Amino acid sequence: MPRPPPGPLPAPIVDPNTEHRTDGPRLHVAAAARRVGVAPSTLRTWDRRYGIGPTDHTPGRHRRYSPDDLARLELMHRALIQGATPADAAAHALTALAPDSNSNAAQPPPATTERHSDTGTRTADLPTGAGPGQRRPAGSVGNDRLRVRTGGTALRLPGAGWRARGLGRAALALDADTVRGLLAESIAVIGVQATWDDVTRPVLAAVAQRWADTGAGIEIEHLLSDCVTAVLNAAATTAPVYAARPVLLAGMAGDQHRLPLVVLATTLAQRGLSCRSLGADLPPTALTTAIRRTAPAAVLLWSQMSSTADLQVLRSLPRTRPGYRSFVAGPGWAEMELPPQIGRLESLEEATDALSAACGCREPCHGA
Repeated sequence: MPRPPPGPLPAPIVDPNTEHRTDGPRLHVAAAARRVGVAPSTLRTWDRRYGIGPTDHTPGRHRRYSPDDLARLELMHRALIQGATPADAAAHALTALAPDSNSNAAQPPPATTERHSDTGTRTADLPTGAGPGQRRPAGSVGNDRLRVRTGGTALRLPGAGWRARGLGRAALALDADTVRGLLAESIAVIGVQATWDDVTRPVLAAVAQRWADTGAGIEIEHLLSDCVTAVLNAAATTAPVYAARPVLLAGMAGDQHRLPLVVLATTLAQRGLSCRSLGADLPPTALTTAIRRTAPAAVLLWSQMSSTADLQVLRSLPRTRPGYRSFVAGPGWAEMELPPQIGRLESLEEATDALSAACGCREPCHGA
């Protein structure tokens, strides 16, 4: 079944007060690279190969980038993040901000469909931004067909799909807006569970491996985690609730991993379950108080590491009336022999199904 393209190439943000202004302050290569978020050598390559460089540059003199030049660079950068090849991203940036494209520069390209080649390269009918009266750069492809990149070597993502690779490029660029947009679009199209398993987890694992190998990239993980949390929380708050008794989610004391609980809370919310997520690193006394106060239908305790998987906490869970089902999840519990009344959940799908059943609710769980 054909997959949709990652979306149209971004339209530039046009300020009418500065549009096509060339007499403003000009930045040298290093400053322009910092503004765009790439290396100075990348800007020189874009100029040499694709003509995305400073206007009125004289050979033998230092490159100086005007506000218009920077707008083209930023547009090309965002197009690359969204999956375009460098040549097609450059064509889009050049035509979208061409001097005679004032009337169309702020309009986003229309949504398009996608074709697949026998070689596995995704080919999308993405417009380059050229409209009536606009100039088409030399070498642009007829019918505005663009080849969309499926690669990207900065993060190791073997076997990952194009959604994950696009997310990885946006995360590496620290482009929070694009990360959130890609995640929201993925959830709308393939759902929370597939977005987590097939899109988000591979990128998080690749970022973690990059940090382990090089000691760099923790800022990427922090930005990606914050964006995932924000998008999932937004998805959870818009879902209607049908089950009466809540599900209680908590991380074991000393465990700082909150993101798996956010993902699970969102999948439960989309099934209509009331969910109370108490976050990571919850002391046992606070857990007991929360159980007695909320009368949950089920309790799930997450542990990422064996050092925080405390069996004594499981044995001392309070008895309440009405009763509740108890579960654990996370790799920290993998080698533990659990008390007989405690269920072990191995995957997001299994956890969502088991907690839904504990609430007396089976998919689609719309209270009918």
